[in-house]
Amino acid sequence: METKNEFKPYIRASKVTPELTVTSVLMGVLLAVIFGAANAYLGLRVGMTVSASIPAAVIAMGVIRVIMRKNSILESNMVQTIGSAGESVAAGAIFTIPALFLWASEGIMEKPSIIEITSIALVGSLLGVFFMVPLRNALIVREHGVLPYPEGTACAEVLLAGEKGGASASIVFAGMGFAAAFKFIIDGLKAVPGQISFRVKNFAGEIGTQIYPAVMSVGYICGFRISSYMFAGGVLSWLVLIPLIVMFGSDIVMYPSETQTVGDIFSESGASGIWSNYIRYIGAGALAAGGIISLIKSMPLIVRTFGDAIKGIGSSSGKSAVRTEQDINIKFVFSSIAVLTLAVWLIPAIPVNLIGALVIVVFGFFFDTVSSRMVGLVGSSNNPVSGMAIATLLIATMILKFTGAEGASGYTAAIAIGSVICIIAAISGDTSQDLKTGYILGSTPKKQQIGEILGVITASFAIGGTLYLLDGAWGFGSEELAAPQATLMKMIIEGVMSAELPWNLVLIGVFIAVLIEVIGIPVLPFAIGVYLPVHLNACIFVGGIIRLVFDRIKLRNDADGEKKKSIINDGILFCSGMIAGEGLVGILLAILAVFGFGEMIDISGILNLPKPVATIGSLVVFALIICTLLKFSIWKKRKAFVKTDEK
Repeated sequence: METKNEFKPYIRASKVTPELTVTSVLMGVLLAVIFGAANAYLGLRVGMTVSASIPAAVIAMGVIRVIMRKNSILESNMVQTIGSAGESVAAGAIFTIPALFLWASEGIMEKPSIIEITSIALVGSLLGVFFMVPLRNALIVREHGVLPYPEGTACAEVLLAGEKGGASASIVFAGMGFAAAFKFIIDGLKAVPGQISFRVKNFAGEIGTQIYPAVMSVGYICGFRISSYMFAGGVLSWLVLIPLIVMFGSDIVMYPSETQTVGDIFSESGASGIWSNYIRYIGAGALAAGGIISLIKSMPLIVRTFGDAIKGIGSSSGKSAVRTEQDINIKFVFSSIAVLTLAVWLIPAIPVNLIGALVIVVFGFFFDTVSSRMVGLVGSSNNPVSGMAIATLLIATMILKFTGAEGASGYTAAIAIGSVICIIAAISGDTSQDLKTGYILGSTPKKQQIGEILGVITASFAIGGTLYLLDGAWGFGSEELAAPQATLMKMIIEGVMSAELPWNLVLIGVFIAVLIEVIGIPVLPFAIGVYLPVHLNACIFVGGIIRLVFDRIKLRNDADGEKKKSIINDGILFCSGMIAGEGLVGILLAILAVFGFGEMIDISGILNLPKPVATIGSLVVFALIICTLLKFSIWKKRKAFVKTDEK
């Protein structure tokens, strides 16, 4: 096993090369805003985000190495360090803060101000970075060879393969361009419907698919296994539970309606009406149970991790003379944590009392440590951030209720605490991966930590405007922006504070999750599938099927699997670009909708296509989206391989 003394980074400690430059800062800040906005849009749609580290790295290489003709791998690494911070801030914020908008739409409180959102995001993200400084030596350095940090190591490999940087960057940009065009055609011009549905006569169930490039890309990146679990959850909801509710309850008045029967709701809104009124509560119960189950299963690792990390803090002083061992001064770190704790208590925009501030610091440091260790072992995608947030919300809400905080003030304080903790956990995972990349390459930790701070500050100031735009255009909790995690957090707080939730529906979801866990299926992706519309799950599943084909394809003269790996990686880069491109156009369309220009570019009324023709048009566009992915992955690579083999 490799030890600290045996490990030699790519850039030796005695060599000083450009890292934190004007170029890297400006590019990183721009990518932090872009990927932050794109992931906010994606997370609110499908309930999950994707890592921005590798796309940011290849874009940095494409600009710095190819366009600017600079040979500076550490400068490229700094760009991805700063740029990926935006995605993590967005992930933590969108899972919680939209609950405040949902309460505002119900008249319980006013919408949170941009200052309030920025303050919550800024405090949480800065605490996430500062908590990781004393943990770097314990988890990144001393555990090198033990904790692989998959995304961080993969990003280092991408940066080390610098000679391919230009080609890789072009794939990302191509994905952005094609997805932007498709998104504008579907949701801007509205030339074809973005969703198609199919029903069988006299059967209340419904099946169909969305045709969005970013949603399909999520399935490709997650792979067949995860996307199939999500699709299975959607099938259970839309082809089993909805028909059962309609069949047995058509003449019954059920919560939340006090006058309409289930049959009335189905007659007016179809399967979507049953989903929004009943299935979402079942899905929320499954999600909550899934998060708690994941946390319980991780408890032995959590306890061991926390103990090991505390033991290793003492060796992190930041005063080393060796460049690759220098951290931000530890006294400055602890002083900053103390100031941020007071800020949580004293800043009016963050509605948390002293008890809430102390809860944030204690749980924040604990989950920061846990999150860092977890992503080191199983990767960021398997980090149980939702479970951590749920556990925090349950405890914080009970404490707040016990201390007399109820109603709107209690709701706001609970979600503020949960938001900060969620952001801390997301940021610590991203920072850990970035520091792992830097450790392999030979970056200066202090400069990387400064880069993280710059990235999270930028993203924190951008996230408030992004949330306001998206809410103004479509509204959180709508079919376009389901905001599953935020809705779940809202329901948990309401359940503890008022106990007025339809607990029968929630408990059905809980026991579905328990059943799924007992038979050995990963519960969280299945629970997300139960909660989200089946059309969205089906689109994700299509991407998963394409990934399955790529994984199983056989290429000639590929005994070591390098050709197949190249095809799959190009697909991941193209899909990452498509996610960013669709997200950016989604933000643009939100701006147009808010200012009343959305209808001016809508040509659906002019075309007035009959439904069968419109459905065919949607399928054609979806086929073109799939073809672009094939073009920039398997078709492109197989052509190149054939030429190489002929030579």
